Amino acid sequence: MTYNIDEKIHRRASKQIKVGNVTIGGNSEISVQSMTNTVTSDVDSTVTQVNQLHDEGADIVRVSCPDKDSTEALKFIVDKVNVPIVADIHFHYQRALEAADAGAACLRINPGNIGPSKIKEVIQAAKANNISMRIGVNAGSLDESLLKKYKEPCSDALVESAIQNIQLLEKNNFDEFKISVKASNVYTMVSSYEKLSKSCNYPLHLGLTEAGTYLGGSIKSSISIGKLLSQGIGDTIRVSLTADPIEEVKIGFEILKSLNLRSRGVKIISCPSCARQAFPVIETVKTLEQRLSHIKRPLTLSIIGCVVNGPGEAMNSDIGVTGGGKNTNMIYLSGVADHKITNSEIVDHVVKLVEDKVRLLDD
Repeated sequence: MTYNIDEKIHRRASKQIKVGNVTIGGNSEISVQSMTNTVTSDVDSTVTQVNQLHDEGADIVRVSCPDKDSTEALKFIVDKVNVPIVADIHFHYQRALEAADAGAACLRINPGNIGPSKIKEVIQAAKANNISMRIGVNAGSLDESLLKKYKEPCSDALVESAIQNIQLLEKNNFDEFKISVKASNVYTMVSSYEKLSKSCNYPLHLGLTEAGTYLGGSIKSSISIGKLLSQGIGDTIRVSLTADPIEEVKIGFEILKSLNLRSRGVKIISCPSCARQAFPVIETVKTLEQRLSHIKRPLTLSIIGCVVNGPGEAMNSDIGVTGGGKNTNMIYLSGVADHKITNSEIVDHVVKLVEDKVRLLDD
């Protein structure tokens, strides 16, 4: 069960492309991506991390291919995973050719870094293997001529770089690509995507690059990516954190869930707790979040410590708990008050209710 929203997000019309079996753009759902931090040539470690990211919900996973050992390992990696792999390429066009032949579903490149003469060979390899590309423009690696022109890595510089790269690929009759214009500054990043969205109809890969630590990076990414998504801009996202890549996927889904753009797992609505709480809300929610992390089917769970807002939230939830005082709490099922339980019963009882509902829905 989800809230009815007064206004739905009208997504920007964009061309649809494919990354392996995942469609991006058009009417496709917004996909969540992450990137491994293992040494790609270490096949076992990379496969393990890719599978962990996929289990967490990642639709696409990117791996770095800085050398020939990495691209040679790629063909073994793609055979052992069930998620499309994007090969991250910088400067060395030969790595792109090798990655395309090794089974990469997409090549992440900056055409400007590779050069007009060699990009033709990369395009030919992509066409021969029927794979897509991502134009990756980054504020930290803009062409010197653009930095000289604009004096700084501003949004106009990023968009001009993106347009130049688009024209380079179009000139070579290739249009199976998505684009990113990433910056570590929230305002620069948002402005860049807003401007680019008006200049082309290619799918956009959203991300705030070098966002930082888990807490700070999650907040900045939520603000920037969320602002763009709320305007209908964006077709796939990656939250870049100085943290375990698993956390990137979790935060990515939380951003999409908060905007009702995608559902996965249990969405917990909980109060901040106060003197009115009839049970320890913070500890209860923390434990429930851990105990229910294995649930992938979308469900809404409200955990409210008192009767001020509890009944109202419970009415819009699949399962709700409202504190009533004197060690008595009301359980709501599908928005209807159903039965009462004591404080000590809450966690185990709610976990059972959720798991039973999932089994019923899956049967």
